[in-house]
Amino acid sequence: MTGLLAAVVVAGALWGALALWFQSPGGGRARVLAPLAWLALAAAALAGLAWGYRLPAAVFAAMLLILLAWWIWGMRPSNDRDWMPEVARTTYGEVDGDRLTLHNVRNFDWRSRTDFDARWETRRYDLSKLASVDLALSYWGRPAIAHALVSFGFTDGQYVVFSVEIRRKRNDTFSEIGGFFRQYELSVLASAEEDSLRVRTNVRGEDGYLYRVHMPAGAPRKLLLSYVDTATRLRRQPRFYNTLTANCITIVYRLADKIVPGLPLDYRLLLSGYLPEYLYRLGALAGADSLQAYRDAGRYTERARATQDAARYSRNIRRGVPGVPPTEAGT
Repeated sequence: MTGLLAAVVVAGALWGALALWFQSPGGGRARVLAPLAWLALAAAALAGLAWGYRLPAAVFAAMLLILLAWWIWGMRPSNDRDWMPEVARTTYGEVDGDRLTLHNVRNFDWRSRTDFDARWETRRYDLSKLASVDLALSYWGRPAIAHALVSFGFTDGQYVVFSVEIRRKRNDTFSEIGGFFRQYELSVLASAEEDSLRVRTNVRGEDGYLYRVHMPAGAPRKLLLSYVDTATRLRRQPRFYNTLTANCITIVYRLADKIVPGLPLDYRLLLSGYLPEYLYRLGALAGADSLQAYRDAGRYTERARATQDAARYSRNIRRGVPGVPPTEAGT
């Protein structure tokens, strides 16, 4: 029994210290002092258990319940914060028959990470002209981790990209651990390809790959409208980003599972850099005879960096991508 109590105290100590570090009600010194005080309380509880005194452990348990209550009921996601410019607005949309209207589609002109022209646009799409679904993966150093974006193409030449984004506040820095502790809100953002794909390769120095995804008839439309619905609901009911349960890959899976129920769970849904292997296993890729061939031909980094004319961006990055018709890629 004592061993079980000690394990609970250790788990509560670690979780509570991290929660107070990332969500300290105060700033500055309070961010350091609050976790230290919490760890000191846990140490006293463990010492008491070792000496046969359970009162310190009972005090720690009471404080843990208070901390949990604050975590569950005292912290609420919000859309009203001082956001970074690239996530300052939220996408939302309306559907009228085959007509889709999207508000706050991001179309920034990026010259550097901090130098850009901000443009938020209202765009209209004819759903009867929806023709393609492409998965873009952007890598920044580790082969197992990539950011996933889904691009929907129309026969009139339009493309719209949906991306599940961390909605960061000004001066926030990204922390994967912080993503477990409600440090960020969640955003499903629509953008132009020459914004969200180009900024990653041409400005941030990331490595981009494109895969044409083949889906059953009607599934692309359902997937697109699922993104629109999710983005619109987040505008009304904000939620927190979570590194494990609410990130770019898990949300892609949840949306796709609504269209093709029973998709198998796989570790590659967490190690997003290996997502092409998952799609290859499902038979969702076509046009090449091996996974390596898809990777080699789908890498668009150099083509993106060489494209100066935004009007040709979408065509150029698709040149040679397996499954993409030559007419769509301008070849």
